[in-house]
Amino acid sequence: MKKRIGYLCVMLLVMVFAAGCQSEKSGSDDGTVEIEFWSAPNPPQQAFWTDMAKKYMEETDGVKINVTPMPESPSSEAGIQSAIAAGSAPTISENISRGFAAQLSDSSAIVPLNEFEGFEELLKERHMKETIKSWKFADGNQYVLPIYSNAMLFAWRIDILNELGFEEVPKTHSEVLEVGQKLKEQYPKKFLWARADLVKPTWWARWFDFFMIYNAASKGNNFVEGSDLIADDQAGIATLELFDKLSKNDLLLTRQVTDPFETGQSIMMDIGPWTFSYWDEKFPEMKLGEKYELAMPPVPDGVSPEDAKTFADTKGLSIYASATKEQQQAAFDFVKWVYSNPEHDLAWFKQTNLPPARDDLSENETFTSYLEENPQLKEYAKNIPNAVPPIDNAETVAIQKLIGTNALIPVIKGEKSPEEAWKDMKEAINGVLK
Repeated sequence: MKKRIGYLCVMLLVMVFAAGCQSEKSGSDDGTVEIEFWSAPNPPQQAFWTDMAKKYMEETDGVKINVTPMPESPSSEAGIQSAIAAGSAPTISENISRGFAAQLSDSSAIVPLNEFEGFEELLKERHMKETIKSWKFADGNQYVLPIYSNAMLFAWRIDILNELGFEEVPKTHSEVLEVGQKLKEQYPKKFLWARADLVKPTWWARWFDFFMIYNAASKGNNFVEGSDLIADDQAGIATLELFDKLSKNDLLLTRQVTDPFETGQSIMMDIGPWTFSYWDEKFPEMKLGEKYELAMPPVPDGVSPEDAKTFADTKGLSIYASATKEQQQAAFDFVKWVYSNPEHDLAWFKQTNLPPARDDLSENETFTSYLEENPQLKEYAKNIPNAVPPIDNAETVAIQKLIGTNALIPVIKGEKSPEEAWKDMKEAINGVLK
């Protein structure tokens, strides 16, 4: 009997301890809801969210927001997965790509944001109804709210183009090849595009070469939807044909070199806005309109450049299913407050140099002065609605490796024709998806 009473006492203590842990996780005795916000492991982003949380808590009773950088060893994605497995996931985090979100949603680790009351109002207040469309997942839900969107562009050495007799940057595949021909005639040792990653199987590298050209050619085709490969054959072959012709005409430099675009060894470069601070420090002569121009990726002949799309280097916020309903709602309310004021997006833009994911970024008066002071960011702002985020599939890494190993790399090396490479790639990807 004593053993039975002792056992019950122990169980009671365990239950009290567990209840206390749950209370500590979800809130305090005074009714305050406590949420954990993991920022990207980037000091400017952590500083922004810390400031936002402080201001929100000053205005809002009953909520406490703890902002900490997410673990990043060996990667932020691995850190999040480990926390989920250990039962220590945050309430909400940023730094979530669409591809990674597909893995998390497949395991029900994150919740659909569109199920929160006020979601449509949030989209309206932030003017992002167009931008959010390409983030919709195959099941019809929105699991990520994009924070920023880098519409990846190409920089062109306009000074060298002028020397070759061209007044504008090329907009079509044939115009690109024409520029390349003139370049080789006048400067045999120069290249059109210097990119060592073109012949490496690194999965994420495909975002900045294959998908930039493919998205322009296909008008933003999703490539994969759910478990189906819906890639546009005509656009895909046209994409590989361009790489094939660039390679055969010795216009691609695929060995590692330092600052080839800045030194004029190449005249075309895939570029994100993070490059400009580097140029300010090391290459102050790189001035927009003097040394370089920015443009969307070229399109195949017969496709209007006005219809061009590009890859969106973009990440966003997700709310975790392991949090209590109270915590989830508190997290959503905080996010809605942040994005109800465009001044908050302006503060983000200034602190991080990452363009807010807004349809009206290039038109909203809140951002006019900053964009006038930083004209190199205007083209990024204008093309946010034309930028396509990563594919929403849990097998994103495997799929993009196959694009490289079965299609892009063998075409550039002259081992396969574009048609053969496209066929092989599709068969391999379908094998992964099925």
